[in-house]
Amino acid sequence: MVNWLLFLKGVDKSNWEVLTMNEPVLKKAMDTLEFLSQDAEARRLYEDRQKYLHDEASMIEGAKAEGERSKATEIAKKLIQSGVDATIIASSTGLTKEEIEWLRNTRHSS
Repeated sequence: MVNWLLFLKGVDKSNWEVLTMNEPVLKKAMDTLEFLSQDAEARRLYEDRQKYLHDEASMIEGAKAEGERSKATEIAKKLIQSGVDATIIASSTGLTKEEIEWLRNTRHSS
């Protein structure tokens, strides 16, 4: 509470880092205040950077999901070859029974 009061009182910016050490919400408030006080060009650059970071995080998450799905598919193929039931494969890999049947049929037609 004291940190918030010091922030709202307008404590010198050089002390902001000390105030925010254990207060992530206060840090966000300070960052937002600093952002809002910038000129239009600085705000545009900040927004562009934020968009870039968001897009990069989305691409990384997409790549991770794709990798996990690929790994699940490979595991399912091995389990199919071992004759494991589709229900067990589905619960083990997260794939649907329809996807497993499609993999089973694709393997036999190749």
